[in-house]
Amino acid sequence: MEAFQLALKLGARGLESDVWLTSDGVPVLDHHGKSGPRLRRRPIGRLTQAELVPEIMSLVDLLHIVEPGTPISLDIKDPAAFDAVVATARGHGSAGTVDTERDLWLCSTDLDTLVSWRTRTSARLVLTTRLSRAKMKPEQLAARLRELEIDALNLRHEEWNGGLIALVHRFDRYALAWGAEFEREIAKVVVAGVDGVFSNHVDRMAAVVGDDD
Repeated sequence: MEAFQLALKLGARGLESDVWLTSDGVPVLDHHGKSGPRLRRRPIGRLTQAELVPEIMSLVDLLHIVEPGTPISLDIKDPAAFDAVVATARGHGSAGTVDTERDLWLCSTDLDTLVSWRTRTSARLVLTTRLSRAKMKPEQLAARLRELEIDALNLRHEEWNGGLIALVHRFDRYALAWGAEFEREIAKVVVAGVDGVFSNHVDRMAAVVGDDD
């Protein structure tokens, strides 16, 4: 909770986390997918929410601290969590006119999984991959994403260049970059034209992007 709040205070315009499903059906946020004492850590999927360490927060907790319209990128590590994530977002927005589901960017490394989600949510869907794993040329990949209505391509920052970003934009897809931790890396992809950057260093992103960009 403190990390997310600090990120927003430092100027983050969106938040990112990994999602797992507890044994009692609650989508929770954690990177490694395990909980418990160091030598007795167990998979989150085998634990109820009440059995998790206090530091692991639920998706509902996160939704309560962000302003409506804030992009939330969720890497759904456990595909079983998808339905619970969507239901949670819909339930959160049902009290008013806020479309929380539309604020979500749901990520997967598997294109077939994303395709199976497309008809089940209005959230934006993101393919996270490396070009070497895509098994097709960049133009074919961008065209395929548009055909399948997958909204964004998320590549490691050093794979992006201005030409590739322009290509992805030509097919009306978003270009997202992950793993940019130093200001020079962030600046390179921002200048090249990416639509979003994932980084652990919000202060460095804010220093590069500034208040008006």
